[in-house]
Amino acid sequence: MAAKANIIIDQGADFSSTITVTDTNDSIVDLTGYTAAGQIRKHYTSETAVDLDISFSVDRSDGLVTISLSSTTTSAMEAGRYVYDVEITSAGNVVTRLAEGIATVTPQVTR
Repeated sequence: MAAKANIIIDQGADFSSTITVTDTNDSIVDLTGYTAAGQIRKHYTSETAVDLDISFSVDRSDGLVTISLSSTTTSAMEAGRYVYDVEITSAGNVVTRLAEGIATVTPQVTR
């Protein structure tokens, strides 16, 4: 089951958050051979999506996945409430949702 995690994204600023992937025994998962994907949408059925930039640490055995957005991307997003999720896919093609929740984009004042 995915972790419920609401995130705050400052419009016009770089955004980054790291997820530590653990199994049901709370042990770190070795992410060697995994891929990842994640999106932000205005609502679940929205046709328009913003793809999250996702990276793994150099040593994939530490179980760290970082999601990020550039300031250029966040500048183009309207302030407001969105939904998001992040999924990983194992080498055996098993898809696991890591995190999901509300993404709030706070408005930028300085331009």
